[in-house]
Amino acid sequence: MGARPKHRGAIVAAAAGLFRRRGYAATGINEIVAASGAPKGSLYHYFPGGKDEIAEAALDFAGARVTASMEELSRRATSAAALVRAYGGLLEGWMAQSGWRDGCPLATTVLETAPELPGLTRAGREAFEAWRAVIERALARDGVARFRARRLSALVVAALEGALIVSRADGDGRIIADVTAALAQTLAAAARRPQ
Repeated sequence: MGARPKHRGAIVAAAAGLFRRRGYAATGINEIVAASGAPKGSLYHYFPGGKDEIAEAALDFAGARVTASMEELSRRATSAAALVRAYGGLLEGWMAQSGWRDGCPLATTVLETAPELPGLTRAGREAFEAWRAVIERALARDGVARFRARRLSALVVAALEGALIVSRADGDGRIIADVTAALAQTLAAAARRPQ
């Protein structure tokens, strides 16, 4: 087994944070190096493809972290509606903690790069698919039919991503709270309907 990469994780985490806050185009290699604390040579050692390769790894990293958070919430939630309420609460807290400076690293990066950069497009698509899958599984546990669960999971992810953007522009979490409440109500109603 090879040695554990010493600086790779720090570079990826730093890039994800910078992309979340500033986007892809406004984030430079030197900023990633400075934020990571890694020597510049490490960056090119781990990412010979440069910024695009770092961004792809950062989106994979960020997407996996959100998926893990959602899966944990889903394990504890009594329903898909409860999962969405809990996740919305996390989003609102994270945005407030950042002073409304953060956003979703996937959204800020994918909006700038898809479809021109296929690796980033793939990373974004796979992350969004994973998030929808967590919600679909929660809806299936609630007895919601598969086709309806697929549509509702798409609604949830799209609405929450939009709420993050509006929340950042407003400098306020009310939109996240409102969207989350409406989504939870919709999911609860779907679970009560005969399928």
